[in-house]
Amino acid sequence: MTTSLADHLRALPDEALAALLQLRPDLVVPVPADVSALALRVESRVSVARALDGLDQFTLQILDAARLTRHPSDGTTSADAVLAMATAGPHPPAPATVRGAVDRLRARFLLYGPEQALRITGSVDELAPYPAGLGRPAEELDLRAAALCADAAKLRRTLLAAPPSARAVLDRLAAGPPVGSVPPGSLRAPALGAEDDLPPDPTNGGAPTGSPVRWLVEARLLVAVSAGTVELPREVGLLLRRDTGPLGPLRADPPPVDAPPREAKAVDSAGVGQTMEVVRHTEALLEALTAEPAPVLRSGGIGVRDLRRLARSVTLDEPTTALLVEVAYAAGLLGELELPAAASRYGGEQQVLPTGAYEVWRAVSLAHRWEQLARAWLTMSRQAGLVGQRDDRDRPVSALSPEAERAGAPAARRAVLEVLAELEPATAPTVEEVLALLDWRAPRRSRGREAAHREVLTEAARLGVTGLGALTSYGRLLLADVTATDERGGDDPLGLRADSDGNDPSSTVRALDALLPAPVDHFLVQADLSVVVPGPPDPTLAAELEAVGEPESAGGASVYRVTTASVRRALDSGYTADDLHELFRRRSRTPIPQGLTYLVDDVARQHGGLRVGSAGGYVRSDDEALLAEVLADRRLTPLAFRRLAPTVLCTSYQVGRMLTALRDAGYAPVPEDASGTMVLARPRVRRAPTRTPSAGRAHDPLGTPRLALPRLMGVVEQIRRGEAAARAARRAPAVVRGGAARTAAGPLPAHGHTEALAVLQQAVRDKALVWVGYVDAHGATLSRLLRPVSIGAGYLRAEDERTEMLHTFALHRITAAVREE
Repeated sequence: MTTSLADHLRALPDEALAALLQLRPDLVVPVPADVSALALRVESRVSVARALDGLDQFTLQILDAARLTRHPSDGTTSADAVLAMATAGPHPPAPATVRGAVDRLRARFLLYGPEQALRITGSVDELAPYPAGLGRPAEELDLRAAALCADAAKLRRTLLAAPPSARAVLDRLAAGPPVGSVPPGSLRAPALGAEDDLPPDPTNGGAPTGSPVRWLVEARLLVAVSAGTVELPREVGLLLRRDTGPLGPLRADPPPVDAPPREAKAVDSAGVGQTMEVVRHTEALLEALTAEPAPVLRSGGIGVRDLRRLARSVTLDEPTTALLVEVAYAAGLLGELELPAAASRYGGEQQVLPTGAYEVWRAVSLAHRWEQLARAWLTMSRQAGLVGQRDDRDRPVSALSPEAERAGAPAARRAVLEVLAELEPATAPTVEEVLALLDWRAPRRSRGREAAHREVLTEAARLGVTGLGALTSYGRLLLADVTATDERGGDDPLGLRADSDGNDPSSTVRALDALLPAPVDHFLVQADLSVVVPGPPDPTLAAELEAVGEPESAGGASVYRVTTASVRRALDSGYTADDLHELFRRRSRTPIPQGLTYLVDDVARQHGGLRVGSAGGYVRSDDEALLAEVLADRRLTPLAFRRLAPTVLCTSYQVGRMLTALRDAGYAPVPEDASGTMVLARPRVRRAPTRTPSAGRAHDPLGTPRLALPRLMGVVEQIRRGEAAARAARRAPAVVRGGAARTAAGPLPAHGHTEALAVLQQAVRDKALVWVGYVDAHGATLSRLLRPVSIGAGYLRAEDERTEMLHTFALHRITAAVREE
């Protein structure tokens, strides 16, 4: 069979062979040496399993029809026989639909050969031992069962005589799979007189029937293949399927979706609102990690208590917090920072905190920020829904831990979103309808992954990819963009879709920008010192509000409040009173309340009234009354201040603790250096090393890199050259191929070596092709067609005719040399 398949592959034109490699990208990893190696890989178990996993339910049923119609003598079938079986049911599909499925199978070389002599690729029977859910023929299971199945009338009478409970077992096995497990010993006949002790069977009119499986085995309708396993013969299954057809119910089209389409504007509006919340919560989460980095566990990831702390700080539940942490890490906004050994009790440790890319991310538009997060979620190989669950060792799975790594996670997200994208825009199917569509599209890949697909729908709604249960317009563009990147063969592995100056945003960013409210550069100051921002603030305004206000609420219109602490924080970071008055005058669209002006002036008047320096620590001030108040303040008793002079207090505690205690008591001290100059600076922020985001890397849904068509044509050319070299090696001269036999008994004779050198030297002068036989490092003798370039220093440099590459050969390893005629 392998030789026949290799012959079919050799007969294909280069375009058809490249199309096969594009449909089955795992065939080129690594690149096969020749067509024979490619044929072996096409029939390999792993490659066939990958090909089957990408087929829909109807195509798999047509493949089962081809397996059931094989001729027992030569193992071939025909397209007409497949069509006849597929249309034998009560609701036959259109013949063109069946032939289209056959063409898909032939394009992937799961079926190959002419239409009247189709062969099935090896390993298909191993991967799916029961075609269409039918068992093996009776003659392969039991001769007595085969005799019963050979008599059609007797077989029907036996089926009609089966008790209802036994018939229920038959119907269940006929639907597939055709094997079942029974308790050990249940197939043995009961002891004499035990029939009277059997309980009544309500499915048999109250009459006792004993074990229905034992009745079926004794009637030869089931065959016991082992001590606890029974199998339904194929002939019995086909007879039981007389009402549905030999392949069972056939569904050439995906199951329908009954949900009516929603209004597209409402779907986008709901999604846009969620995108704003996602970006805001992600920024708040990263700021919380900036203020208090989370330590990395020894087993990897963030601990449960740290995750709970982060969830409380951003007022989110733990699953959503874990999702945002995983997405931010995949987008390159989070990373690990190695601490020095002196900073930890246990030596070197790691902390999770934002990277330098976080500063760049904060400076771009809201649409850019969301797209970076959504693209990272769509392509990351981690399953955030596993966080909090128990692993195989009954330990909780932590965020960012290796246990949450799943190679199939990107394929699951892509499959769910593709199902939504194929529906009419703004259609919101139920979860069960999405699962049914996935089961039809790729049953081998989807079954058993229902929980992961439900998680994808939940996460897509949390991230704003979907709105009101339907895929948003910008979410559809994001999916198309990622898919197009894959089809281009991953020519943008870092996900940098814009040019270097950022003037070429993607279609997703443009669509989302059109839906988002325009960023505002102003705010409204109220009489109660609250600041209302009537829309999403631009990055510059957001940075200023962070310095001068305390956030109270967020959303479409965010609210900040100016307090004594916020004004003092602004003054500590370098603002002056005049700077703050100018900021509020320039940004506010409402008159500045008199209370705000008084507040800024009062705090600025007190700011710097106390000076803190290091001597242990000291406090000085020109206001002796203020120092007397500090000295008498009971809240500062733990600092144990002592008066050194009318304007100086000192303590043994360090400057940092003094500053914190004085500010907590309501004072406004500032530090000073050795010269007495005030030290005003923004707090130093630590950042983790910048890391490459995992988003944007192109992968096949099954985890194999996909190559563009031009590169596949180059791979085909390389395979053709390998085939030509293998064919040429078979026609090498006998003296070259037999070099090993001549050297097995001893070293190469001197005159033979001299003749080979003479041939090589002449070939260098004539630039001619030479068959060279040589012994490799493992002692094997090989022959290659070479074009010698030079001879010297005991080595031959020659160009390989097949690969067009230069190679170096030791002259003492050359056994023969014959010119190509």
